[in-house]
Amino acid sequence: MRLLRLLSLLQARPGWSGAELADRLSVTTRTVRSDIERLRGLGYQIHSMTGTAGGYRLGAGAAVPPLLLDDDEAVAVAVGLHTAASGSVAGIEETSLRAIAKLQRMLPPRLRRRIEALRAATVSLPGRGPAIDPATLTAVAAAVRDRERLRFDYQGHDGGGGVRTVEPHRLVHTGHRWYLLAWDADRADWRTFRADRIRLRTPNGPRFTPRRPPEDVAAHIVRGVGSRAWRYQARVRLHAPLERLAEMLPPTAGLLHEDGVLETGGPSLHDLAGFLGSLGVPFTVIDPPELRDALLALADRCAAAARGEEPPDA
Repeated sequence: MRLLRLLSLLQARPGWSGAELADRLSVTTRTVRSDIERLRGLGYQIHSMTGTAGGYRLGAGAAVPPLLLDDDEAVAVAVGLHTAASGSVAGIEETSLRAIAKLQRMLPPRLRRRIEALRAATVSLPGRGPAIDPATLTAVAAAVRDRERLRFDYQGHDGGGGVRTVEPHRLVHTGHRWYLLAWDADRADWRTFRADRIRLRTPNGPRFTPRRPPEDVAAHIVRGVGSRAWRYQARVRLHAPLERLAEMLPPTAGLLHEDGVLETGGPSLHDLAGFLGSLGVPFTVIDPPELRDALLALADRCAAAARGEEPPDA
């Protein structure tokens, strides 16, 4: 455990004297020197600094050294790998399983039993969202990091396609799908793109100065996915405790405000009426007024079915 604390200190700032490390760890400088040698033996590059006080600096190694994980961290990594094995990134399942096998061989028996118990007691359902090529995901993430423009072929939800030039800002994972929030240079506005519909063109464009997004990134993605992306948009007030609504509504349902107003959307007013009726909570339509007519038509059909009546066009 002390090695973990020492490594954490070395990562926190460029240089430490032996006396400073000894004081932080409540040990002697001799113990610090011994622990430094142990870390070097594990593959970490730690440079000794000359000078009156001397000291140590953590360098960047050419290869990834063995990881130092405490018990909770090891279990967290295993849980993450199990989740990735049934996730939405194409081709990562087998890689995740191989990594789990390697991790378990390195762990002491007590941790192997904890992780095996977790694996045996849980069932993972396959991701319902479309799988995304991991190469696309990492390339987009690198462009976000390096602030480089992207050009890609994109197919919209209506089936139409075209080439887009964007300044990528953030990737967001909703649990079923990956989305990219980016500034669309041609449309001079923020846009949300489904990552599985992106086909990158290389090379990347020039570097750009990041813009400030219009709002919270997650809220913008949810609003775009749940309402703006659809032909018909609506605002309704849901009459139920906010905690219950937050639990029952998936991210793709739309943006839920603290006053219970839900911004949502759908391919048709009929679909919107059916979705709202399926929530099982009272609600009030704010707009559009045409949604009330769709709800009345749906209510009439449901009432006729409840009375056992044949539909007029049967």
